[in-house]
Amino acid sequence: MFKKFYPTKWVNSIYKDVDFQKLYDLGYRGIISDIDNTLVEHDADASEEAVNLYRTLKDIGFKVCFMSNNDEIRVSRFNKDMNTYSIYNAKKPLATSYNKAMDLMGTNKKNTIFIGDQIFTDILGANNAGLKSILVDPISKREEIQIVIKRFFEKIVLFFYKRYKRKQDNSRTINIS
Repeated sequence: MFKKFYPTKWVNSIYKDVDFQKLYDLGYRGIISDIDNTLVEHDADASEEAVNLYRTLKDIGFKVCFMSNNDEIRVSRFNKDMNTYSIYNAKKPLATSYNKAMDLMGTNKKNTIFIGDQIFTDILGANNAGLKSILVDPISKREEIQIVIKRFFEKIVLFFYKRYKRKQDNSRTINIS
């Protein structure tokens, strides 16, 4: 029942817990990433850490596309120091923007991975588009009320996800990093 909300992998931080070189070695060439609470706190400009991560990804050989349900002003402000592909008003969890991101990067479902912090938008959208995904814990605990409410329901999904992963660990599983 909940599987359509399950990420391929769940980690604490995009900065500390994702082995991007290993992903590249496994054949991934495109990364679609959410912005708010995945890379920076909600509505923050690109941090030095985010800019350095982007440079590292570029040096490895990745194409990157930032995707947000936020407006053009917010996404452009975040992207100004990185000047990479970006999609605003993405309407996640619809698959349309995920497909557009792959078109922009020249990648496909097999060599693109999505990284985000919300199950009901980011991860569901990646699953709808047929992509592997990495769920990261939100950077900040301070969020708008509608996201706080979603986080309550995410805890329920994550309870079942953990149980599902324990069962998978006892059998064979696809490891992406």
